Parts: sequence; C-alpha cells; structure tokens
Amino acid sequence: MKKTKLYEIHKSLGANMINFAGFKMPISYGSIINEHKSVRNNVGIFDISHMGQFLVEGKNAEDFLQYCCSNDVKKIFIGRAQYNYLPNLNGGIIDDLIVYKIEKEKFLLVVNASNIQKDWEHLKLLNKEFNADLKNISDNVSLLSIQGPNSIKLLSKISDFNFGTLKNYMNCITNVAGVKEVIVASTGYTGAGGYEIYCNNENVRQIWDTLLNEGKELSVLPIGLGARDSLRLEMGYCLYGNEIDDNTSPIEAGLDWITKTETNFYGSNRIKEDIKLGFKYTIIGIKSEDRIIPRRGNLILNSKKNKIGRITSGTFSPTLKIPIGIGFISKDDINYDEEIFIDNKRKLFKARISSLPFI
Repeated sequence: MKKTKLYEIHKSLGANMINFAGFKMPISYGSIINEHKSVRNNVGIFDISHMGQFLVEGKNAEDFLQYCCSNDVKKIFIGRAQYNYLPNLNGGIIDDLIVYKIEKEKFLLVVNASNIQKDWEHLKLLNKEFNADLKNISDNVSLLSIQGPNSIKLLSKISDFNFGTLKNYMNCITNVAGVKEVIVASTGYTGAGGYEIYCNNENVRQIWDTLLNEGKELSVLPIGLGARDSLRLEMGYCLYGNEIDDNTSPIEAGLDWITKTETNFYGSNRIKEDIKLGFKYTIIGIKSEDRIIPRRGNLILNSKKNKIGRITSGTFSPTLKIPIGIGFISKDDINYDEEIFIDNKRKLFKARISSLPFI
C-alpha cells in the first residue's frame, strides 16, 4: 500500500486513514460534516497526491492528445486547463482527466489514482503513431487542493501572485510558500471554488505546513476524502468507478459537453453511433424522502415498483440536510413529479428525482 509524503502528518493530526486506490489516505480528521461545511463556506486543504500525473511533450504532443481525448485539445491555450475523458473502442470511458497546457509543446495530464497504470499503458500504445515524449511523474509529484470561497485569501498569504487573475480552469507557474516554480491551477472537485498546487515531493511538507499556519486566522481545516466525496456529490460530479467506467456511455453520463463529435478521435465512431441511435439511460439526482442514504447498487423503482434504474453514489448532504444520491434511470421514466422508491435490499424507501447539481 502506497503512502503520500504527508502520511505521517495526517496521522499526527488524528486522521482516520483508509485504503483507497492503492494508497493510505485520510478519510476524515474528525467530523466529515464539519469538514464539508468548512470547504463550502470557508476554506479547506486536501492532500490528493495519490492522483496520477503524466507529462506529454514534443511537436506531436497536441496531435497525440487530440486523438486520445474526447474534448478539443487544440482549443487549449498556454495557461489553460480542460476537462476530458479517454474513450475506448466500446463506447465507454477508460478514465476522466484534466489536461493542462503548460507550454507550447508541453502538457500535464492528471488522472485518477486507481487508473494510473491502465491509463499509462493505453497512452503508450496510442503514442506509437505519434512518438510524443511521455513521462509518468506520478511518484515524484505531490498535489494539494485548497478549496472554498476563502481559498484566494489563504493563497495570497503565501504568494505574491495575483490569483484573482486566474479565471476558472487556468494555471500558472509561480512561487508559493517560499518554493519556486510550482504549478497552481484554478481547478478542483468541490464546486466551492479554489486552487490546486503541483509541486515536487520534497517541497510538499513546507507548503502544507505554511498553509495550515497562515490559515489559522481563517480557521482553515485539513479535509479528508469523505468530505471530498460529499462535496462532489452535491455538485453532481462523476466519480470514476461509480458513475463512469469502461462500460459507461459518456453521453448517458452527461459528458456530451466534452465530446468533440465534429472530429475523429480514438473511439469516436462508436460514440457518434450511440448519439445517432439514441441512448436508453441518463444520469439523474435522487433526493431521499426518508432518513436513509441511497447507496451504490440500490435499485430505483417507479411508483408501480417496477425497476427503472440504479444508484451509483449516495451520501448525506450537509448543505441540504437530507440524503442524496446519483444514479442512472431510463430516460423514458423520468418524472420529477412522481414519487419513486429506492430498494436497498432491506426495505423500500421513498425518494424523488432531482436535476443536477443539487445546489
């Protein structure tokens, strides 16, 4: 089991550690609800160094990524980031990722921890036609996420850079907490606004400690994966292995907005065919009307108690103060006025369909 460079720090802070995607990671440092509220209303710091990072460089780098990725990489200018997925030939999703353009012929890819090796092998295989310079730097890079409406106040305490100039999904190279030339991006997975810092492993402790020390007057908290999940669920963000996987249609998952159907890319023929033929299921939100959380694998039933879909993720929403879930439902059975049921194998409980995001 791998550990991030801050593992001992997390333990010293009283974190509850779990095994996640091959890493020992903090699920919480106390109350998940308090950590969630801190990010949504104030600011919090995540160690997400388990994520994978690949560098793609060279004169063919852009063409290579344009072929591999679902979105239009050619539209990314230097200092910009773009949400993407890697399609497969079966109309499914190998992984979702963020592509950062660092220089004219230099890109940084950030992928899910559970898919690092799978993504790497896939990209190496497709690269045989392009011969771009690929580097897997996942073991050498640490990643911190500063999220929440006061994240800009916190970062401004430890850097001279004007982060107000970074619009959503942009990146810059600057000095942070006395560490030179780190990548700071206005990206995140919470919907609360914020930034992500990419640095060499040897510098992450200095940046983490400085953030916590300088953030005391802002009541900053370290945040675990539990709150990260509840935050992303309130926003309706997909999680690989839950909402999306190798067998999930990106169109059914609501990812048509990052699918460049006007061009040919790896797997595009199958995706275009699925769009033409139409899709059966669509992603939706679920609001429980009982005090029971919808869980992955639970069946969704209509008012006549016929199966119409399934739950992929669920949690208690600290913002709405009710249990919520995400799932897939037959598009012909969507009725926002109809009371539905969730079957968790122990009992049926009442719920209603909701649009996404929840907040």
